[in-house]
Amino acid sequence: MTQSPTAADRKDKLTRTERKDITRNSLLQAALALMGEGRSFTSLGIREIAREAGMVPNAFYRHFRNTDELGLELVEEVGVTLRRLLREARQSGVTEVDIVRRSVKVYHQYVVENRLLFLFVSSERSGGSRILRLAIRNEVSHFTNEMAQDFRRLGVYKELATANLQMVCSLIVTTMLAAAPEILDLPPDQPMLEDEMMENFVKQLQLVLLGASYWKDKPRTE
Repeated sequence: MTQSPTAADRKDKLTRTERKDITRNSLLQAALALMGEGRSFTSLGIREIAREAGMVPNAFYRHFRNTDELGLELVEEVGVTLRRLLREARQSGVTEVDIVRRSVKVYHQYVVENRLLFLFVSSERSGGSRILRLAIRNEVSHFTNEMAQDFRRLGVYKELATANLQMVCSLIVTTMLAAAPEILDLPPDQPMLEDEMMENFVKQLQLVLLGASYWKDKPRTE
């Protein structure tokens, strides 16, 4: 009778890259876990992150030069994954109202499922390390540009100049970011409060889009 492989056997079969990825992810999760205890990211030290991950401090330096570099990877993780999910929610073939509701639902679910990541983004967006603030702003610019491109592809707001369309998309992204703390602060198992908050969120975005539909670019004067 063939025995099932043990955890040690499975670990031995992992490639060097896979083991490195697992260790790297353990450090990321350790930093998030410490923040989940109420700590700010800037207060975290390399030794305690390594200790939380069950490693010696030298192991940290095999993956990150400093805590800012670790933080940059957390910012990128949020940006890349969330941009993909929202891009999928904006696929053609649905109305603008459906796009808004679908995007809000996707965003809400991602924030809830990645609570510690968004606690990190919300706190670092307005404070902490300048490097991380700039990285978050860069991700916001990516969101804004991708949304503007999708609106052009879907053929909406055709009369808006590119700069004004990007301004509209920037307002939408800012509104979404501002909603994250409200989502995180909502008590669990409160479906009525959640529905009310989601509906209010949808209306805020619809109001921005309504204003965009009535916006008229002024003709340039020589």
